[in-house]
Amino acid sequence: MTRQILSTLLLSATLLLAGCAGQTPSPAAEPESSADSSAAAAETTAPAYITADDSFTNLQLDTPAMPVYDSYTIAERRAKNLPTQLPQLTPYKDGKVAYLTFDDGPDNKNTPAILDILKENDVPATFYVTGAHAELHPDVLKRIFAEHHAIGNHSYDHDYRKLYPAIDGFLGEMQKTDDIIKNIIGVRPLILRAPGGVIGNFTSAYPPALAANGYVEHDWNVSSADAAPGHPTAQDFIGNIDSQTDNKDFAIILMHSSEGHEETVKALPEIIRLLKAKGFSFGVITPMTPQPW
Repeated sequence: MTRQILSTLLLSATLLLAGCAGQTPSPAAEPESSADSSAAAAETTAPAYITADDSFTNLQLDTPAMPVYDSYTIAERRAKNLPTQLPQLTPYKDGKVAYLTFDDGPDNKNTPAILDILKENDVPATFYVTGAHAELHPDVLKRIFAEHHAIGNHSYDHDYRKLYPAIDGFLGEMQKTDDIIKNIIGVRPLILRAPGGVIGNFTSAYPPALAANGYVEHDWNVSSADAAPGHPTAQDFIGNIDSQTDNKDFAIILMHSSEGHEETVKALPEIIRLLKAKGFSFGVITPMTPQPW
C-alpha cells in the first residue's frame, strides 16, 4: 500500500515537472537600445543646412536661420550640364530679423572669439570669408560651418585691382574662392558680398553675370563702421548699430572678424543684447534674404 502511494506521488511529480518544462515564458519586451534612440532622434532633428539639389528646386525656404550651400562648383555644374542660374525665389521677410555679418575672416583670434560669443547667446551669423584667409585658417572655417552659421564668398584677397576692372576678373576671384571653401568644408556658398560693396564698384555688366552664375550678392543697411579710420571703439560701434536699427524691422549689419578688430569682439555682446531688447530675432544670409535697399 505504502509502495503504491509512493509510486503515485512520484508519477504526479514527474508529470508536474514535465508540464512546467513545456511552458515557454513570454519574452519580456527588450529595452530600446541607445543606438535605436539616437537614430530615432536623428530622424526628427532638423538639418543644419540645405544643400541645393541638381536643379535648384529646393531653395524656397520659410525660415531665415537655415544656411544654404551647393555641392557643386560652377565648373562642376557646367561639366555635368546642370543649371547654374537660380530660379526666381520669393524673399523671406516675416517679423523683425537682424542679420549679423562679419567680413574678411577667418583669422585665428577674433573669429574664434566672435564664435564663442555667438554660441553663448545662441545667435546665428553670416561670415563672408576670403579665400586667402580660409587657406590660412581652415580649422576656423570648419568651426563656422560646424556651428551652423552661414558662409559667404568675399573674393580671394579683397584686391580691387583684380575685382573691378571687369566682370571676368571678379568671377575668377569668386570661383577660385569657391574651390577653396569646397575643398575645406565639402560645399560652396551661393551667397557673396562684393568687397567694398556694390555702389561705386559694379558696372551694369555685373548683376546679369552674377545671376547667370548663380550668385546672390548682399550689401548692408546697417554699418558698425568698425573699419572706419581714426581707431573707433566698441562704444562707437554699439551706438552706430543702436541708432541705425531704430524704426527698422530688417537689418543686415556690417562688421568685420579679421585681424585688428578686437573692438568688434568687445562690442558684440552689447550689440546682441540691444537687438534682442528691440525685439529682433536673428537669421543668416541665404538666396532668399531680401536685399537691404
